[in-house]
Amino acid sequence: MVFADEVRADQLKGTERYSPYRVFSAAEWAGFRADTPLTLSEDEVRRLSSMYEPIDLDEVRRIYLSMSRLLSAHVEAMQLLFQQRRAFFKASAAMRKTPFIIGMAGSVAVGKSTTARILKELLNRWPSSPKVDLVTTDGFLHPNEVLRDNNLMERKGFPESYDVGALLRFLSGIKSGRRNVRAPVYSHLTYDVIPGEFIEIDQPDILIFEGLNVLQPRELPRDGTFVPFVSDFFDFSIYIDADPDLIHHWYITRFMRLRETAFRNPQSFFHRYSQLSEDAARAIAEGLWHNINLKNLRENILPTRPRADLILRKGADHRVEEVALRRL
Repeated sequence: MVFADEVRADQLKGTERYSPYRVFSAAEWAGFRADTPLTLSEDEVRRLSSMYEPIDLDEVRRIYLSMSRLLSAHVEAMQLLFQQRRAFFKASAAMRKTPFIIGMAGSVAVGKSTTARILKELLNRWPSSPKVDLVTTDGFLHPNEVLRDNNLMERKGFPESYDVGALLRFLSGIKSGRRNVRAPVYSHLTYDVIPGEFIEIDQPDILIFEGLNVLQPRELPRDGTFVPFVSDFFDFSIYIDADPDLIHHWYITRFMRLRETAFRNPQSFFHRYSQLSEDAARAIAEGLWHNINLKNLRENILPTRPRADLILRKGADHRVEEVALRRL
C-alpha cells in the first residue's frame, strides 16, 4: 500500500523518489544558457508577444535561451543518429533526414502561441540557419457545420472535435520528408476553418506543432492493433503549465479585452458579446470557462502533462517560475 502511495506522488517534485523529472527554479534554469547569444531585440520580442500573453526580453534571457541551447543539443544528437542509421542500413547518401518535430501543449490562455512564436524566431537564428515552421492544430478542427451536426460545438477544442485522421496524415507526411504538405487554415475571426484554404509546409528542418491536446493518447485496441498517436511523431515535447485559477483569470481578462477590440468587428463570430453590458459579457466568459475550457483542461489537457519532455510552470505575471526537464 505504501508503495502504491509513493508511485502516485507528485512527479513534478524533484524530491520525489519516482519522479522522471529534474526540477529547476527559473534562476537555476537561466544559468544553463551558457554562451547562447541573444538574437532578438526588445522590439522584436514585443512584436512576437501579445497583450494577453506578455513576454519581455528579460524572460527570453531567463528561460528561452537555455531552451534554445537544449533543443540545439537534441537536434544535433538526432542528426548524428540519422547519420549512424544511414550507415547501418547502407542507405544512399541522398537519403534526406526527416524534420525535428517539437510538440507544444497546454490550456487555452496559458500562452502557448507566444511561446511558440518566440521559440520559432530563436531557432531560426541558430548559426546553421535552419528552416523552422510553426503549425497549430486549430486548422484541424472539424468545421463548425460538422460540429453542429454532431452536437459538438460545446466540445470544441476537446479531442473529439478534431479531424484526427487529417492530423496524422499531415504529421506522417512531414516526418516522411514529403514536399509541400498541406495544413488547413483556421480563422479566429470567424471561429471556423476556412474552406479550401491551406498553408504548405515544405521540408522544414524543425517544425513546432502547437495545440491543446497534442500529447493526448488514444484508446488502445485490445487486440494489439497499431494505433498511432499525434505525439508519436514528436522528437521533443513541451507543456506550458500554470495553476488553473491563474489560467481562469487570464482567460477572463483576455475575453474582456477582446470584447473591446476584435469582437467589435461585425464579421467576428463573437461580435454579439461586444454589444452586451460588461457584467453580462463577464458572465458569458465565466460560463465558457467553467463549462468548456476548465472541463477540457481537467479531463484532457492536464492529464497529458507528465508525457512532456519539458514543462514550463508559470506564475501570476506570466513569467516562468519553474522548469521540469525529463531525465534521460
